[in-house]
Amino acid sequence: MRAVHPIEARSYEILRARVDTSGLPPLTRAVTERVIHASADVGYLGDLAVSAEEHLRAAAAALRDGAPVVTDVEMVAAGVTAVAPVCRVREAAGGGGLTRSAAGIRLAYAEVGPGAVWAVGNAPTALEEILRLDVRPVLVVGLPVGFVGAAESKQALRESGLPAVSNHSEKGGSAVAAAAVNALLYWEGS
Repeated sequence: MRAVHPIEARSYEILRARVDTSGLPPLTRAVTERVIHASADVGYLGDLAVSAEEHLRAAAAALRDGAPVVTDVEMVAAGVTAVAPVCRVREAAGGGGLTRSAAGIRLAYAEVGPGAVWAVGNAPTALEEILRLDVRPVLVVGLPVGFVGAAESKQALRESGLPAVSNHSEKGGSAVAAAAVNALLYWEGS
C-alpha cells in the first residue's frame, strides 16, 4: 500500500471542499481527483472525458499484470512514479513531416506492441500518431496541451472509439497525463 504524505491528504481535503466528485464512478473519480490535485484546476471536473469506467478498470488490471506504460515525452515519464515507462523521444529523429514525438511513438510501438497504456501530455502529433498506427491500446491517456492541434487531437481520440481519458479544452500537459496514469497505478479498489 502506498503511503500518502500529509500534504497530499490535506490537498485532497481542500479539493473535495471545493468540488463534489462523489457522483462519479470510483475509478473515474480517482482519475479526476488526481488530475485536479496535480493541476490545482477544478475546471477539470467538467472538462475531463473518460470513455467508460470499465475501460479504466481494464487498464488498472492490465497495469497490475505488467502492461507497459508508454509516454510521448520524458516529462510525462518522470511523473509516472510506480513503474518505469517507455519513452523513445530521445532516440527519435523527426523529418519527412514527422515530429520527434511522433517518431518516438513509432519507436515505442515497435518495442512494446499492442496492449500498452499510452500517455500523451505534450505533443498532439504523438496522439495523432497513436491513432494512425492502430496501436491496440488498453487505454490512451490523451491530454496534450497547446493552442495548435491539442483540442483537435483529443477530439479525434474520443471519436476513434478507443478506450481513453482526454479532455475537451486546449489545456493538459505532462503533469496531468502522469497524474491520470498514477491514479490507475495507485488504484486499490476492485
